[in-house]
Amino acid sequence: MKSKLFSPITFRNIELKNRVVMAPMCMYACDTEDGIVQDFHITHYESRAAGQVGLIMLEATAVQPEGRISTKDLGIWDDKHLPGLKKINERIHAHRAKSSIQLAHAGRKAQLPNQIVAPSALAFDETYQTPKEISSEQIEETIQAFQKAAVRARHADFDIIELHAAHGYLINQFLSPLTNKREDRYGGTRENRYRFLHDIIEAVKQVWTGPLFVRISADEYHQDGNTLADFIYFSEQMKQQGIDLVDCSTGGVVKAKIQAYPGYQVPKAEAIRNQANIATGAVGLITTGIQAEEILQNDRADLIFLARALLRNPYWPKAAAQELNDELPAPTAYQRGWI
Repeated sequence: MKSKLFSPITFRNIELKNRVVMAPMCMYACDTEDGIVQDFHITHYESRAAGQVGLIMLEATAVQPEGRISTKDLGIWDDKHLPGLKKINERIHAHRAKSSIQLAHAGRKAQLPNQIVAPSALAFDETYQTPKEISSEQIEETIQAFQKAAVRARHADFDIIELHAAHGYLINQFLSPLTNKREDRYGGTRENRYRFLHDIIEAVKQVWTGPLFVRISADEYHQDGNTLADFIYFSEQMKQQGIDLVDCSTGGVVKAKIQAYPGYQVPKAEAIRNQANIATGAVGLITTGIQAEEILQNDRADLIFLARALLRNPYWPKAAAQELNDELPAPTAYQRGWI
């Protein structure tokens, strides 16, 4: 029987040849500090496409220079970034894989020499600078920056866009009552805290017709943070806006001790999938084909996002297919060794 992990799945007009996704992982490899793709990035992403990953998602890519996590981050705030991003896509598509880019703004977690912004003037911890409360005008500029980045993503030939609303970065900071103490229309109730993400989605939809994913942190590991009910509400709102999949990670909005174990985040993806009736991606210490297949067969998620497992082995899909007694076509150049 054909495994579900290596069965195709379609989002809008984009068919993925399998359900294996390379999760976005910051590489901090832009030596020129201007966000431009380096040779490393091309090799890094193409190698996983050659390994038969179905969807390659680029790392968090800054929509504004002040939205970088560090000066080593990839950028998409300027047309000068397009040639390098387009080259990555050429190499990914050459292996029949699809590509995605994660559009991001770090907010208060930006570690930059210049002034940083956040929903409220609260530092992440004592080692981070205190951000300036973002103004209404800056909120609108940032929403427009996400929209302009989506236009560039289209010009660079990406198949899917993911909005980064997780791990304590700017959108996550607006969503969480732990970091959003505003008293205007972007703060207070969960409806207001969702407004920033809502407005970004609407702005992106004006210029992007392809699949649109959102990554969230579905557990804030704090008694005063958002609850699962809040994340189900956010996911229901995203579905109404036309989001195709919620990528379910956890943590990062405040410092917390997290007990990580194999599949520890999968229950969040399962709950959101079943209660919000939206496709989800599972991520977090998923390391074997058998584990991934169980998640899919039991309808706990629709895609399997792999991070460190793919850093260790770019050919993880081959090993997983062997575990599942499934056939995975080899790249032509590798057929002699694909046994």
